[in-house]
Amino acid sequence: MIQRYSLPEMSRIWEDKFKFETWLKIEILACEARAIKGEIPESDLNEIKSKAKFDLERILQIEETTKHDVIAFLTNVAEFVGPASRHIHYGMTSSDILDTTLSYQMKSAGEILLNQLFELKDVLKNRAIEHRSTICIGRTHGIHAEPTTMGLKFALWYEEVKRNIIRLKNSINSISVGKISGAVGTFEHLTPDIEEYVCSKMGLRPDPISTQIIQRDRHAEFISTLAVIASTLEKIATEIRHLQKTEVLEAEEFFSKGQKGSSAMPHKRNPVISERICGLARLIRSNSIAALENVALWHERDISHSSVERIIIPDSCIALNYILDLSIKLVKNLIVYPENMLRNLNLTRGLIFSQSVLLKLVQKGLTREDAYKIVQDAAMKVWHNQNTDLKSELIHSEEIKKYLSNEEIEETFSFERMLRNVDLIFQRTIFSQEEL
Repeated sequence: MIQRYSLPEMSRIWEDKFKFETWLKIEILACEARAIKGEIPESDLNEIKSKAKFDLERILQIEETTKHDVIAFLTNVAEFVGPASRHIHYGMTSSDILDTTLSYQMKSAGEILLNQLFELKDVLKNRAIEHRSTICIGRTHGIHAEPTTMGLKFALWYEEVKRNIIRLKNSINSISVGKISGAVGTFEHLTPDIEEYVCSKMGLRPDPISTQIIQRDRHAEFISTLAVIASTLEKIATEIRHLQKTEVLEAEEFFSKGQKGSSAMPHKRNPVISERICGLARLIRSNSIAALENVALWHERDISHSSVERIIIPDSCIALNYILDLSIKLVKNLIVYPENMLRNLNLTRGLIFSQSVLLKLVQKGLTREDAYKIVQDAAMKVWHNQNTDLKSELIHSEEIKKYLSNEEIEETFSFERMLRNVDLIFQRTIFSQEEL
């Protein structure tokens, strides 16, 4: 697991101590349920509750011989409990505790990630409002298109994070199931009410039907959702990387005092946080492929998924936890340069108003094809002559004068007109009352 990137709360969920504690809790709950049914004497249940514990080092020592982690665990617990341990794991198979525990871990990890998504959503909302009217150039294919605002960029990401919150809620719900149904899921040695009791106490639902395992489409859905979330974070980070290019410099990662960008070049201020987010997003996405391949297993189960999951599930949760934390700080502390945005906006000397002129000519009765040719001819002159601009070319064009007055041309070159619906978009996104 990529423990280097682990934050304490998330790390704890994937440590052996937490896992074995959950195994033990499930085993004791199953004993409680059987005691309620009169299948275990109260005295034995009390002895199990008072004595049941484990020793991490001892479990590993036993596993060297057994080559089976659950048997090693049960053997160690029995060493503490004594004769009453005969009731522990009665009628259960290893996957009863393995899969119920894994669901509990994924649910717990998912709730941490969900809280982070809500925090990122709030940070994006604040930055969107702050820069609602900060005009910048919109780019398509990396080329200047038409004006937009930095606030709309933040609002776009905000809306996507909202969708990711819904996705994650759904996938947490999907994985929040347990099973205490025996070797092939038929409750041959334990009754379904034992499963219901254990799952209820663990904050889970009984899986309506299982084999020896909980079916892996649930796990694939969860990991695929993490991959979608990671892709959103990469999308944000990639945009910031482009905006931080020296030639652009419309936004920049916060650069702390004492921070260094290059071992060779003291002037460097590199977008290292954004690049780290992009790199780990690739890892999370690749894990989703392995999760999907785990769905198809032989008959009532094989073990080919197990070794994969021991890596991809903790790693995906830990990595996403880490880059969500980075993304929250990245957005919150992002430096925005409105003056550079205006400078870049004017680089093409009015070409970004070409569609407005085109449509104005169409309104005057020209066909779209004729209007397009007139505007494109003027635009190409601007592309190839740094000493002119589109408005000047249009004003001096004999062809344009047939259809547009100088006043009408002036009116066409208006940021306010082009961005008049920004507030409406904000009402549909940032200020929407939609409940999550």
